[in-house]
Amino acid sequence: MKKINEVTVRIAEMTDAEELLSIYAPYVENTAITFEYEVPSVPEFAERIRNVLKKYPYLVAESDGRIAGYAYVSAFKGRPAYDWAVETSIYVSQHRKGQGIGRMLYTELERILRQQNILNMNACIAYSEIEDEYLKKDSVRFHEHLGYRLVGEFKQCGYKFGRWYNMVWMEKHIGVHTENPPAVRSFSEILL
Repeated sequence: MKKINEVTVRIAEMTDAEELLSIYAPYVENTAITFEYEVPSVPEFAERIRNVLKKYPYLVAESDGRIAGYAYVSAFKGRPAYDWAVETSIYVSQHRKGQGIGRMLYTELERILRQQNILNMNACIAYSEIEDEYLKKDSVRFHEHLGYRLVGEFKQCGYKFGRWYNMVWMEKHIGVHTENPPAVRSFSEILL
């Protein structure tokens, strides 16, 4: 898809599942960034990729033959009135943070979502008022830097590592909200 500074952003494939899982596993095992307790299996992770790609983009950033990070979106809610909104997810390899990988992935994600007629990108982010060894405020800062704004906070809604964590919602509008908006297109439609 896109190549910037020797990093290529492309569509994920099911065969990427094991490498993507190696990026995700440390987030599950060592952080409260995800509220998942157990690292999923490779087949389960491949199925997650397959399910996303039915309607939305699932992107990977690749450099020197290795995946450096990935980003995807999923339905914000299951009701038709929410079709123009998505929930974002992004994970960057621990040793590739701060190198612009996240920005590249989100930039390409936004470009594709605009073609799909998506208007709102929503990020659900684990949050702690006081940073600890499991959760920093880096994700909130990253999203703020990309133009997201804080729209809500749920207090003590996630329990991991013997602690209660909050969750914040951030949003970014990437299109104009009009009366009778054009229908949302599936990811496969815009690839044709």
